[in-house]
Amino acid sequence: MTIHIDLQTESKSTLSPTIDQLTLWANSAHQTSDEETEITIRIVDVEESAELNHTYRGKTGSTNVLSFPFEAPPGIEIHLLGELPLGDLVVCAPVVEKEAEQQSKALDAHWAHMIVHGVLHLQGYDHIEDKEALIMEGLETKIIKELGYPDPYHLAIDEDQEQS
Repeated sequence: MTIHIDLQTESKSTLSPTIDQLTLWANSAHQTSDEETEITIRIVDVEESAELNHTYRGKTGSTNVLSFPFEAPPGIEIHLLGELPLGDLVVCAPVVEKEAEQQSKALDAHWAHMIVHGVLHLQGYDHIEDKEALIMEGLETKIIKELGYPDPYHLAIDEDQEQS
């Protein structure tokens, strides 16, 4: 099972990961199929992220990652270069960079987490309900640790406990 990445970089950030890193992280999160698949990762700045967040989620401001699962129009089979499209991720580089700094995380670890998180969303995982969140966060943690990074939620828990 391999995810091929169509990378679109529309951000002024010079700290974005390489296509090889994105491919590794996306493939590490691919859970659903033995088929070849493709995703588009679009790296953007705050303005585009905020516009998309408002248009598609009704929320104000930019966000770290938006996931748009692919849905073929009814009755149409679509394969790009023999690959089944999985969907699109839109990642806001300045938000990811700011969050990594605020959370005292290595930038590449936070980028890896955002890509894993987004790819899991493209496969139907969610975190709206508590039970779903436990499943998704457990899977994210397992994948991130297998990639050699620390638990992405552990630091957030420690910070919350320090504030108590």
